[in-house]
Amino acid sequence: MEPSKADIKIERTAPPDGPNDEEHLEPAALSRALKGRHMQMIAIGGSIGAGLFVGSGRAFHNGGPASVVLGFIIVGFMLLFTVQALGELAVLYPVGGAFFTYAVRFLDPSWGFAMGWDYVFGWLVILPFELIAAGVTIQYWRTDINIGVWITVFLLVLVFIQLFGVRGYGEVEFLLSIMKIVACVGFIILGIIINCGGVPTDDRGYIGGRYWHDPGAFRNGFKGFCSVFVTAAFSFGGTELVGLAAAEAVNPGKALPKASKQVFWRISFFYVLTLFIIGLILPSDDPQLLGDSSGDTKASPFVLSIQRAGIKGLPSVFNAVITVAVISVANASSFASTRTMQALAANKMGPKFLAHIDKQGRPIYCVIVHVCFGLLAFVTEAKNGSTVFVWLLSFTGLSSFFVWGSICLSHIRFRHAWKVQGHSLDELPYKASFGIIGSYIGFLLNVLALIATFYTSLYPPDQPPGGKPDAEAFFQNYLAAPFVLMLYVGWKFKTKWRGGFYIRSHEIDLTTGMRVLDDLHQDTITPEKTLRNLPHR
Repeated sequence: MEPSKADIKIERTAPPDGPNDEEHLEPAALSRALKGRHMQMIAIGGSIGAGLFVGSGRAFHNGGPASVVLGFIIVGFMLLFTVQALGELAVLYPVGGAFFTYAVRFLDPSWGFAMGWDYVFGWLVILPFELIAAGVTIQYWRTDINIGVWITVFLLVLVFIQLFGVRGYGEVEFLLSIMKIVACVGFIILGIIINCGGVPTDDRGYIGGRYWHDPGAFRNGFKGFCSVFVTAAFSFGGTELVGLAAAEAVNPGKALPKASKQVFWRISFFYVLTLFIIGLILPSDDPQLLGDSSGDTKASPFVLSIQRAGIKGLPSVFNAVITVAVISVANASSFASTRTMQALAANKMGPKFLAHIDKQGRPIYCVIVHVCFGLLAFVTEAKNGSTVFVWLLSFTGLSSFFVWGSICLSHIRFRHAWKVQGHSLDELPYKASFGIIGSYIGFLLNVLALIATFYTSLYPPDQPPGGKPDAEAFFQNYLAAPFVLMLYVGWKFKTKWRGGFYIRSHEIDLTTGMRVLDDLHQDTITPEKTLRNLPHR
């Protein structure tokens, strides 16, 4: 009897004896319920949230509209290369933990441990942050109700979604992503009308490129430009979830290539174009843009742009969209942290009980841990709660760069091992569009982004010329680096530095977790290129 195309067949070949013989993952019984439409919506609108809708306001104030557009284009290209590399690996190895697994297998188990737990901790802390932001968005309408009430309501909603496992995550993301996409398209159209002077209530008339001349396209010089990278990384965070979802997709060989290619449309349309429109219709010196640090949607450049045009009612509508986006990111944080946590535990890099998966295919104990972290949102009710929370977030500031750089480097090492062990590129069911060159460029851009973040952490853009480095500001932005280094060195000592600093190409395990190549080639047949399927290419 011939296997169905949708069946996931895993090679059980034992890895060869080597320095990492205890570090290989066993495939977990996660529920494979994500369909193609879920994967496509996760790719297109999955991570559009408070980073874009609210956090971009500070980026405009610090760097100006030209810096924002250029910074997001650079990080966007970096993500394009990264997701293509991730797609190639995830189609061949649709395993739990995805990029964490690839770092353990193709780079170094110690780095995989450090990067994996930093990624988990990042999403665990993002949950209470998003719950607070969701509560603040409601206060746009009702300031008489304590924010703790709304935090409780949204946390219970997320717990309810978790009861349905990965299918619940997929359906919620599908619906919320559609709403976010419609909102972005509507805003772009509205922004063009505002810029052309088509709003009767806007006394500015035709705007054109006025704000690119006064107050200017760039603010705070080179420091302002470098500061955009942190906001861009936060805004793009979650793009890698397409690869993480591969282990729970019905047919990753067919859905993943389409989803990874659609990232281009999200980057160019929903990020770069919307931010370019905002830069045309909102001056970057608007003092209200500085209020975004608390998650206040009144400081959202989207809301401020509509208010400046004097349009009644629409600011409330877009505030509702921001609320939806925040809930979406909180939902994504649940998926990202629990699946990576379970993979770490399954690989003996975390508490054993976290590896447990119930009969419905849910990493139930990981879900409980994640929900417990959501309770941290209530620290804002304490007198110095916001200070504590800022320091918790500082542990996660660089996690996206570490993950994206690791994906690119894992792809480079995989390609080298694939060649050294006698395989050809023709055997790969899906090849990254930009090949290994794209991964080299993506890795280099990640390194440059880390350097730029280091520079702006020492010398913030709002610091007067000649000012001395601010230790507090530096560690709030860069504390993740020593945290990851501590995890890396700690695991090296635990394993007694076994295997050196990297896994040699001929020792890399290319068989464990690999999907059967014959079935993969059947699932990834390239369709005829037509105008109708252009967005999927």
